Amino acid sequence: MRDFRKFEVWQMSHQLTLKIYSITKHFPKEELFGLTSQIRRSFASIGYNISEGSGRNSDKEFANFVNIALGSSNEAENQLILTKDLGYINEIDF
Repeated sequence: MRDFRKFEVWQMSHQLTLKIYSITKHFPKEELFGLTSQIRRSFASIGYNISEGSGRNSDKEFANFVNIALGSSNEAENQLILTKDLGYINEIDF
């Protein structure tokens, strides 16, 4: 069993998720159940999968969850691009 909190990638994903929650507080209310919810889940999923994989018994299982986290990071990046293009976030936050 690994301590996921010691992984720099988990620490970074956690900080990024906190930042996303802060930024999305200012999204339009009509996006609450759409893009706001989805982007929050995508960013949070990165850390969730790293932590879940850390609790698995084999390196193969851990690698699988890290791979899922990578997929979530790609999804989150796409959503971040969309939010910038829609004008919901500025270039600095992007």
